[in-house]
Amino acid sequence: MAAHYNNIKIFAANSHPALAAAIANELALPLGRSEVGKFSDGEINVSIFESVRGSDVFVVQSTCHPVNDNLMELLIMTDALKRASAGRITAVMPYFGYARQDRKAKSRDPISAKLVADLITAAGANRVLTMDLHAPQIQGFFNIPLDHLYGSLILAPYFLEKFRGREERIVVVSPDVGSVARARSFAYKCGASLAIIDKRRERANSSEVCNIIGDVAGKTAILFDDVIDTGGTICNAAAALIGMGGAVEVYACASHGVLSGEAVRRFRESPIMELVILDTIRVPEEKRFPKLTVLPVAKVFARAIERIYNEQPISSLFNE
Repeated sequence: MAAHYNNIKIFAANSHPALAAAIANELALPLGRSEVGKFSDGEINVSIFESVRGSDVFVVQSTCHPVNDNLMELLIMTDALKRASAGRITAVMPYFGYARQDRKAKSRDPISAKLVADLITAAGANRVLTMDLHAPQIQGFFNIPLDHLYGSLILAPYFLEKFRGREERIVVVSPDVGSVARARSFAYKCGASLAIIDKRRERANSSEVCNIIGDVAGKTAILFDDVIDTGGTICNAAAALIGMGGAVEVYACASHGVLSGEAVRRFRESPIMELVILDTIRVPEEKRFPKLTVLPVAKVFARAIERIYNEQPISSLFNE
């Protein structure tokens, strides 16, 4: 690595140290020496064991489960680095927790995504680097620069290779109306057509009705979303694509695999052939199953960090 990289430092908290190490390895850098633990009363304790004065520091931390612990680790480490005179601090958040609370869905709801944005800024972060925010408008919640990467940079090439020569039989499916723009962009990258699952309730306490907008009969469907949490939406959509739409097989993919609750059981029992996610969130062994494929994001984040350090546009990543 060129000499001007001597001033980059990559630190990791506890949410996904393996990803932080992989990003540092891509940049041919050692991982910053630090320790994040807890006092006996449960309070977060952060120790930085090397100088960061004047350095361009990147803290890798997904705010996934346990969400509040991981968020506090990020905030406290950021504060420690700021007080140690780091030149610039970038919060690298492959998965941005609380992003689904981005608006008031009913009276007296919080907008937690905005609160988290304010906390990160107040802690001393100068910049945020993340991937596939649940709602793109969250970028506007920050008063500091936010660079937004797209998981389709990794997912689209995977499916293009998998279905090479059969592109005309592939249809990308948005699991709900709110994800249409994201699915349309992914379909364009894959050279595939687009379909939409329309979910609604005709009246209170009635069964959910699914309509399929678009032609999926006789085709291979790829359900595409940003986050897969309990898996209910995706698994129900897969059953509808086969039972109602006549799809011959269904795959599913997403940038973030939260996989909480009954998700693993649902996917094991679903007609989905393969679930493809990115490693923005660490997937423990107990949540891995034969249908699951996890693709690495370290190279994309490393290239983005390289561009940030060199004051080059992140957008060039999307055109390669």
